[in-house]
Amino acid sequence: MKKNQIMIDEFNLIITDILSNSTVNEMKNYRQHYDTNCFEHCKNVAFYSYLICKKYNLDYEAAARAGMLHDLFLYDWRRKTGERKRWHGFRHPRIALNNSTELFTLSSKEQDIILKHMWPLTIVFPKYKESFIVSCVDKFCAIKESYEHYKKNCKVQKAYRYAYVLLSLIVLNLV
Repeated sequence: MKKNQIMIDEFNLIITDILSNSTVNEMKNYRQHYDTNCFEHCKNVAFYSYLICKKYNLDYEAAARAGMLHDLFLYDWRRKTGERKRWHGFRHPRIALNNSTELFTLSSKEQDIILKHMWPLTIVFPKYKESFIVSCVDKFCAIKESYEHYKKNCKVQKAYRYAYVLLSLIVLNLV
């Protein structure tokens, strides 16, 4: 078995209870960054955080588990209603932590990771290296997911542009 597959299997084993939880799976119903839903985003953050922490002999299990739960807020943050109108970036880490602790027993490190994942927006510096890593990986994944969306749409727009030019040339030749 390849080393990559072994790491993927280990990662999935670490978060298997989280992946099988019905409340966590509700994150699939909420869009996070363009074409990526909240569940996929959290899984991306969890996996990259796991890889980095494993490479540097840090607590990769805490990083993977908290990474998977860091956006467990279960609402569409784009719908501007009530307090969500302006404060989502500041409030959702606490909401995700509250939702996570209702479902799972979390270590203090996992709690800090979830609570501080929006640093520096939420000002208080992460207490653990793993918290800082998950926070950075969260930003990386947001940029990557947004870039993938724009890259895909740019190709589609280019294809339409070329089709329009080709169709125009055909029509002009027929006239």
